[in-house]
Amino acid sequence: MRPVFVFLTSKITGTITPSSYIAASFVELVHTASLVHDDVVDESNQRRGFFSINAIWKNKIAVLVGDYLLSKGMLLALEKEEYKLLKIMSRAVKSLSEGELLQLEKARKLDIDESIYFSIVKQKTAALISAACSAGAAATTDDANIIDTMADFGTKIGIAFQLKDDLLDYGDDDIGKPKAIDIKEKKMTLPIIYTLQNCDHSTKRRIISTIKNHSGNKTRIKELIQIVHDSGGIRYANLKMKEYQIQALQLLDQFPPTEAKASMIDLVNFVIDRKK
Repeated sequence: MRPVFVFLTSKITGTITPSSYIAASFVELVHTASLVHDDVVDESNQRRGFFSINAIWKNKIAVLVGDYLLSKGMLLALEKEEYKLLKIMSRAVKSLSEGELLQLEKARKLDIDESIYFSIVKQKTAALISAACSAGAAATTDDANIIDTMADFGTKIGIAFQLKDDLLDYGDDDIGKPKAIDIKEKKMTLPIIYTLQNCDHSTKRRIISTIKNHSGNKTRIKELIQIVHDSGGIRYANLKMKEYQIQALQLLDQFPPTEAKASMIDLVNFVIDRKK
């Protein structure tokens, strides 16, 4: 999906160039590397319905594979003298690392409020989609305002994408990963954060106890999911997702109607409507 953002952004802001292909390749290499590393950090044994690399070959090889993919992307940009692209992607990788560290720090005490949640999302999921869109624009124009606009567009779509991913964790569809995996990994997503902010003290203690001490108990997890539904946490997260979707689409209004723009709008809607 991220390379598609690169190509569509290039076409919306100008035309696809050789730099667009390099940017698309770099973005996908970094994204894949981040997934490999995430599975190590999260001790996840499954990725997209298959065994993760660390599940098959253990953590040492998984870390090296992730590093190899990242270095391949950096060398690709350097060999083609795409220094502007290298700068964009280096900032994205830095942001990804900072977001992961912030999430790990806060996960210990489960003290993530809504503002911290969005900071983590911007630094992780949204950072790479933002980089894809800004790189796609940078491949075809030197106009800083256009590049910044597309970076902002990518950030908003990235946040909406993550909110959708959070919501899927509470659904019944086959999403290629175990159900309630975020709860089992003690990740504080927006539906739970909203619920904690809008429930009584007893319920709050019950939720925190479940996440901290009973994340492997199916009965407690099912109870927690029901509490989140009943509290309006799912509805609130869905509303926030729609807000970011609308804000992103509004940023495209400044560009003339083209086939690429129409396709980008379809992609944005797909991000929101997807089932996995």
